[in-house]
Amino acid sequence: ACAPGPGDDGPKSPGATNHLTYLYFTDGPDEQTTRALVKDFERQTGSTVDLQIIPFAELDQQLQARIAANNAPDVARESTLTGFRDALLDLRGAGQDIGSQFLDETHGYIHNPNGDLVAVPSDLTMNGPFVNLDQFAKAGVTPPATDKPWTWDEMVANAKKVQQANGTPYAIAYDKSGHRVSGMFNQFGTNLYGTDGKVQLDPAKAARAVQLFVDLNRQNAMSQDFWIESGTKYKGGNDIFLAGDAPVYFSGNWQVSQFVKAARFRWAAVPNPCADRCGGFPGGKFMMAFKQSRDPQLAAKFIAFMNSREAQEKYAKESQFLPTRKDLVADGVKYPQRAEDMAVFLADVKRTGPDTYASDYSPGFTPTATVIVKELANAIAGKQSVADTVTNIRAAAEKNLHG
Repeated sequence: ACAPGPGDDGPKSPGATNHLTYLYFTDGPDEQTTRALVKDFERQTGSTVDLQIIPFAELDQQLQARIAANNAPDVARESTLTGFRDALLDLRGAGQDIGSQFLDETHGYIHNPNGDLVAVPSDLTMNGPFVNLDQFAKAGVTPPATDKPWTWDEMVANAKKVQQANGTPYAIAYDKSGHRVSGMFNQFGTNLYGTDGKVQLDPAKAARAVQLFVDLNRQNAMSQDFWIESGTKYKGGNDIFLAGDAPVYFSGNWQVSQFVKAARFRWAAVPNPCADRCGGFPGGKFMMAFKQSRDPQLAAKFIAFMNSREAQEKYAKESQFLPTRKDLVADGVKYPQRAEDMAVFLADVKRTGPDTYASDYSPGFTPTATVIVKELANAIAGKQSVADTVTNIRAAAEKNLHG
């Protein structure tokens, strides 16, 4: 876990340049921390790192184009390995056998079938709800404790009670996102994909989740217009929550740093509600190096440094992110602000099963998540039944896995 120092590089690779390019997108609060860690690496190794920051929307296309032009960066930060695996460097072969340091649930994704370690998970996200504490207090409702999640029935009943007491337009805001809804599927006992890589979605369990979601919209406990309008494009529900128009908001830990700045009321993260099981739904980012790197050993060493215990703890603390290292998940991270909220998300990491990671990491997940938004909107608008909605989502999961 110690940061590597100068002089421990070992034999240089044939094309060693002592210079790296790092293609990077920022979620906002992580950029300054990343810049500081890069400078630490440069000081300790005597190397230089060209930090190339681009918008997330351009990342996949630019990365594919650079690989095709034999001009791949040495290292990149990505949200997926899909489409890049054949171009990725085996970090073990480049001297960094560090895969076992990270959550076991990620191992099937960051390793190729032949055992090559082609990436490491650099940060973790966890879906989960926030509550408006001022509105809860006015209604006389006490939020659930971190170790005692509500059931979905309790969540809905209490959200409606707070809505009524405060006269808010809605009880619950929910990101317009197939990823976020996948957390609800998980709580009702199923996921798009399983640990065997095959489609897992159980029609009966998924139908219970979809029926509840549709009912909440039709009852105006959620905003119908929010889900029906604007097509399948992602839309966050944070504006509804920040405006005080709903006392409960389902999103994820990345909102913490935003709410610290933007919320004008007392708020808190609370654990995900349980149905058949508890927990949320994971996401996150990865660091990978490329076979085209002119200095593969240095590229692998940079990834190891940026994801050492010391560096990842700094990154998590300053950016309000969740760690992926086993030691940090086990020991916890002492966040300088909103530590109790981050502890809620970290507790849900421990309650979230391996099949959720398998589902999120499946090559079929992202396109199917888009379909979930479209199909739910159709069901909310009364254009199709819940059963047909689930059938269409499962068919898309099959198609996107094999097509």
